[in-house]
Amino acid sequence: MTQYNFLLREHFQQLIEVLTSQGYDCIGPTVQDNNLVYREIHNIDQLPRGIEDHQSPGRYSLSQQDHPRYFAWANGAQAIKPFSFKPHETLWKCQRDSQGNLQFEAQIPDSKPLAIIGVRACDLAALQLQRDHFLHQQYSDPWFRRHTRHLFLVAVHCSHPSSNCFCHATGDGPVATQDCDIAMHELDDGFLITASSAKGETILNRLPLQITTASMQQQAQQQIQSAINKQQKSLPANIKNNLQQNLDHPHWKKIGERCLSCGNCTAVCPTCFCHQEHEQLTLDENSSSHYREWSSCFTHSHGYLAGYQFRPATWQRYRQWLTHKFAGWHDQYKRSGCVGCGRCISWCPAGIDVTEELENLCNS
Repeated sequence: MTQYNFLLREHFQQLIEVLTSQGYDCIGPTVQDNNLVYREIHNIDQLPRGIEDHQSPGRYSLSQQDHPRYFAWANGAQAIKPFSFKPHETLWKCQRDSQGNLQFEAQIPDSKPLAIIGVRACDLAALQLQRDHFLHQQYSDPWFRRHTRHLFLVAVHCSHPSSNCFCHATGDGPVATQDCDIAMHELDDGFLITASSAKGETILNRLPLQITTASMQQQAQQQIQSAINKQQKSLPANIKNNLQQNLDHPHWKKIGERCLSCGNCTAVCPTCFCHQEHEQLTLDENSSSHYREWSSCFTHSHGYLAGYQFRPATWQRYRQWLTHKFAGWHDQYKRSGCVGCGRCISWCPAGIDVTEELENLCNS
């Protein structure tokens, strides 16, 4: 059993101060435009105290409640992906020298160490999937590697899942079991806290920790069991084979009639990594920048190859996304590409529920 200590809520500010003293910029959830967004923080007053989220297919909102907790919510649209895989990033620059020759220079970022506070189990699992993709053997991505090499992750076990969450069905939560540096259960009076790495141990040694009681440990376990019980969404068995055997299922076209091809689901998904690359020229045409930015398999250009659009219909794009996420990833990474965060359900303007569509496609 993991050994936890107790950090009083009134001492939580010291965690931020210790991390800052160790050279980290602290990132935490903040309320912005009725959404929870990770931003740089310096004080616990910037955290969403008393905030709760309300989610259903195509719906997301926040409300202020009368309780002291900072992490009594499931998630917002933004995962921690923007800190490891940047939405827009220059990869190299090209300059014409005095002889007219082109000189290329890679733009490898010198990322400052970040400490992200409030990371959930689903997003830790998503980060590991992205590591499997971007750091694959000899094809390691130097930009992703630079952004993630100095991350310090403070995980909070989820106690308040939304009605769209199904991380327990994917095996990725609500307890944070993937790599992190510190893991916490939030209680009303403070936090059961433990180190999960040597870096985490160094930080905890500088905090005024107390011994946990049996009552605290029991409350933490009850919260986890309650979070599991609240998750009513599930996934059908043998998704991979069922999807691959039902590529011509008539239900694909029914989904296509509702889907807007807006790409919201891929934008909020913590594991999606589709991107496109562009050249940006200066006006004098003596230099240019080559950059990449997030894209989506729902865009028209994503299916354009050698002068031919091989996924012209919306239903074909949705089929590509769903079969890659729940079938193709098994071949690539030995698991599905879904961590059960439910963001794609909440932020779909058409209210499409991926768990319902999988049930229709696999069991009908």
